[in-house]
Amino acid sequence: MPKTLIGPRMRQLRREHNQTQAEMAQALGVSPSYINLLENNQRSLSVPMLMALSDIYDLDWRELTTDEASKSIADLRHAMQDPIFGDTKPDLHEIRAAIDHAPRLVEGFLQLYRGHRTTLEKIMRSGIEKMPEKLLETSPETVIHDFFRDHSNHFPQLEEAAERLRGERAVAQEDLYVHLKDRLRDKHAIQVQTRPLEEMDQTLRFYDEAAGTVFLSQALDHNNRVFQLAHVLGLIELPDLLDRLIENSGIKSDQGLARCRVELANYFAGAYVMPYIPLLRTAERVQYDIDRVAAAFAVSFEQVCHRLTTLQREGARGVPFFFLRIDKAGNVSKRFNSTSFNLAEYGGACPVWNIHAAFSNPGVIMPQFVELPDGERYFTISRTVHRPVFSQETQDRRLTLALGCELQHAHRIGYAATYNRDDERLFGQIGLNCHLCPRQACSQRAHQPLFVELPIDTNRRGNTRYES
Repeated sequence: MPKTLIGPRMRQLRREHNQTQAEMAQALGVSPSYINLLENNQRSLSVPMLMALSDIYDLDWRELTTDEASKSIADLRHAMQDPIFGDTKPDLHEIRAAIDHAPRLVEGFLQLYRGHRTTLEKIMRSGIEKMPEKLLETSPETVIHDFFRDHSNHFPQLEEAAERLRGERAVAQEDLYVHLKDRLRDKHAIQVQTRPLEEMDQTLRFYDEAAGTVFLSQALDHNNRVFQLAHVLGLIELPDLLDRLIENSGIKSDQGLARCRVELANYFAGAYVMPYIPLLRTAERVQYDIDRVAAAFAVSFEQVCHRLTTLQREGARGVPFFFLRIDKAGNVSKRFNSTSFNLAEYGGACPVWNIHAAFSNPGVIMPQFVELPDGERYFTISRTVHRPVFSQETQDRRLTLALGCELQHAHRIGYAATYNRDDERLFGQIGLNCHLCPRQACSQRAHQPLFVELPIDTNRRGNTRYES
């Protein structure tokens, strides 16, 4: 078995049973020094010891071998980068020591920080003068985002289900629409009908269970009609799997549960239309040229961007991307993340990021290297996409997509190939949003930072009215 270190979990288990190291050693039939070595990660867990712990303490062995340390390190580093903690940040060694020796304290701290983050989100959304009554109640959107992020935006069960259904019959990409219609009809007695816009009442898809019919709007192009049928197929054929996944989401509200089911069905649809290994091989071969990947799988630009964030299978990982979609007002309407980066968690509102400038260059892919105030660097691309048009009034309803990754992965991406990544002038100095950004002398500042006092001199006018 691979080397497994369980020091913090071992210590926590002993304390839960009010045992000394000597008492635990006696129960397990080993020496106290061996227990001490295990707790300090100086010995790895052997199979006999794993079995003994499982039997004596009535534990599922998977509870002992699940490694939460990497996620905790990422979460703690991310939290400590918040400007509220000032300039002095713990190094990686200190963070690891805290997780090893005080896991409960770290867990409590992160829970407190999540409450702090939720409070800030709601204040910024409503304005300080309109603080909501349920200030600390996490929104369904945040819970769903965190649920997907906690799974690295990768669900092996849905991947396996999609591969199984695709593997039942060899179908070319261009024939998927007909194949999905036939499967819904032959296996579930469900018909598919395309309806004019005026009959759909601005609805893109409607599944009428009583009539056994899926109605699709003519506003959908072919790619999106295929995706919508794959979505319905997932809802119909995988209800038990979706239920099991949702049970572990931590979502309580009916609205949130319904939203989570929709997002999981969308995940299945993406996995069905773009099978994992063929997509990964194609993406790597063309250096993540999104238009070429979209052409190869007969899907849309946005569908490829979303699907690329899910390529996190153990042993066959793609570039760990994050994905944002914003409207012209800067509202983030979609956010998916295979990482713990705070740019993916909270970013999207900084006007220095070219995600906003993309609206002035519709349809053009705009690369950018960016740096956050804490020194984290990323490579991103931004491009506009169009929404379905219902009428003359709904024309030019463009959105901008942004796909990004840590700088260390940029060499794998063709869009970054022509840039000299050693040139410091290459990096745009961006922030998450003005409320949280500590940068001084930023000409785009629109708000006073919540946790930083910018200098004001009555004799000098700076770039903005917020500082001299």
